[in-house]
Amino acid sequence: METEINLEGTKMNDVIIIGAGPAGMTAALYAARANLTVVMIERGAPGGQMNNTAEVENYPGFDSILGPELAYKMYENATKFGVENAYGIVKEIKDCGSYKEVVTDDQTYQAKTVIIATGCDHRKLGIPGEDEYAGRGVSYCAVCDGAFFRERKLVVVGGGDSAVEEALYLTQFASEVVIIHRRDQLRAQKIIQDRAFANEKISFIWDSVVEEITGNDRVVESVKIKNVQTGEESSVAAGGVFIYVGLDPLTEPFQSAGILNENGWIPTNEEMETSIPGVFAVGDVREKNLRQITTAVGEGSIAGQNVFSYIETLKDMQK
Repeated sequence: METEINLEGTKMNDVIIIGAGPAGMTAALYAARANLTVVMIERGAPGGQMNNTAEVENYPGFDSILGPELAYKMYENATKFGVENAYGIVKEIKDCGSYKEVVTDDQTYQAKTVIIATGCDHRKLGIPGEDEYAGRGVSYCAVCDGAFFRERKLVVVGGGDSAVEEALYLTQFASEVVIIHRRDQLRAQKIIQDRAFANEKISFIWDSVVEEITGNDRVVESVKIKNVQTGEESSVAAGGVFIYVGLDPLTEPFQSAGILNENGWIPTNEEMETSIPGVFAVGDVREKNLRQITTAVGEGSIAGQNVFSYIETLKDMQK
């Protein structure tokens, strides 16, 4: 498609994609294959949370594949069709009618459409010691940090898929893994639960929350917990604490755009359209129940095709 230049001399792209996780990279692939000019802006390594995933066992076509390997394959596939990659931290997007502006920390981009694919981040417990011992025993990524905790007793906080999967991953390094969960049963998929219950290295503390992470002036040594049913308080020895208690959307740059719900997620329709025409959202940043690589890829393909349709509509209006 022929490139347009606005009055300020800034290149007018067809699509700007914010985020290079599985949703963003799939959207980039589909848009580029439709002969659109695509800029994909990412603040870190392409792949998003896939880079922090040991093994992916539920992606069609693979019995099992390492998360970073799948991320690299997606990146290669998208970029061979001419997607322009840019590093930047997005500060805001502006709706200028027939085009949009994406403002980063050092540059402003313009495009006819925007696809938001910024994903989400691990939620913190917000307790004493969490920030103090970050990088010194507190982690949110077993794949990143597990190898540093060999032969230590580790605590995993949470009861969903991520918590239990990462607990299983940690057993290859740890002497023991204790899962602490605020309920009396796990929320993880049954197949994952069964693996955890069968693993001799994993034990459970139910109906309990972590209230403080303690240690010496260098590293974590224990966690203080409270039983939510009885109120009883106790201490559990821990050489490391891995936290998986939920996710928060990475949507702060879009607050002024008026496209967020009360919890910060982005609602869309089935076509991945937000409340602003020409602005789409895909992947884990959307308001939805299931956040998986497969759902992100599906949504990315829908948005990647729909930006083409939207741009064609703009052409018709200009005739």
